[in-house]
Amino acid sequence: MSYFVYMLASRPNGTLYTGVTNNLVRRVYEHREGDADGFTRRYGIKRLVWFEETAEPRVAIQREKNIKHWPRAWKVSLIEEANPTWRDLYDDITQ
Repeated sequence: MSYFVYMLASRPNGTLYTGVTNNLVRRVYEHREGDADGFTRRYGIKRLVWFEETAEPRVAIQREKNIKHWPRAWKVSLIEEANPTWRDLYDDITQ
């Protein structure tokens, strides 16, 4: 089984959200459709801008916790290393 740590953004360089899931397509779909209550729905955060996959749930959860405590500049750097234009990656993961 795979586990994913992911970041969503409201727009390029916008508000960020970091999460963890075992089903990236389903979870991002929930965020996009407003089915996920809370922060992402309140701030319109729907754009998948970064993710990484691991086989271990504990590794994914710890990575999420670490990223959530990082300064914003580090998160932006992580995103821009893999996705410099902040393109929405949702279509990539659904194909």
